[in-house]
Amino acid sequence: MIRLKGIHKKYVMGRNTVPVLNGIDLSVEEGEMVSIMGSSGSGKTTLLNIIGALDSFDEGSYHFDGKTLRGMTQTEAARFRCENIGFLFQAFHLLPYKTALENVALPLRYRKNEPRRERLSLAAVMLERVGLTDRACHLPSEMSGGQQQRIALARALVTRPRLLLADEPTGALDSATTKEIMCLLKEINREGMTMIIVTHEGEISKETDRTIHIRDGRIIG
Repeated sequence: MIRLKGIHKKYVMGRNTVPVLNGIDLSVEEGEMVSIMGSSGSGKTTLLNIIGALDSFDEGSYHFDGKTLRGMTQTEAARFRCENIGFLFQAFHLLPYKTALENVALPLRYRKNEPRRERLSLAAVMLERVGLTDRACHLPSEMSGGQQQRIALARALVTRPRLLLADEPTGALDSATTKEIMCLLKEINREGMTMIIVTHEGEISKETDRTIHIRDGRIIG
C-alpha cells in the first residue's frame, strides 16, 4: 500500500537549515499494523505527517497504492486524506462545545451532498463500534480520557479509511485504558485496516506486526 523511497525533509529556521528526514526507505503492506519508535526529535512524527499528506517532502518518492503523491495542491491533499486516511492523536482534539455524536460526524462534512441526518446516522454506528452509544449526547468534558480517545477513534474511522495513522494514541492514558484502546485497535486491524502507530512505549510496539526504529531522521532497524 505504501512505498517511500529516499525521502528527505528539512526545515528552514531563520538562517539555519535543520534536516529532519535523511533518506527514508519504507514499505507497508495492506493490512499491516506497524509501529514507529524513536526518541524525541528523531523524525517519526514528521514521517507520519508525510505519509498522511499533512506535510510535504523535499526529495524522494511516495507511492500510495501505486499512485505517486507529490506536488498536490491543498485541495487535492485534503481530498486524498478524506478518502483514504484516518488520524488519531495523543491530544484528542475534540471540539468541547459539540457532543460525542457531533464530534464523530465532523469528518463527514467534507463529503459533498451528505445530508446531516445521514452523517449523524453513520456517526452513531461508529460510536456503537467503540462501545460508547450511551455517551452520544455527552460533551467531552463529561467523559474520561479513555472515553474521549474512543470518541476520537470513532471520528477517525467514520469515513471508513484504508489507513489509520496514530501518533502516540495512548500517551495520555493510564495503563488499564491503554490496554483497552490497543485491544480495540488490534480488533479493527484484524478486520483489514492498515495501521501505522508512532509510540515511545515498548509494550505498544510489541502488539504490532513489526517495529521501525528511527534515529536522526534515518531508519536504523
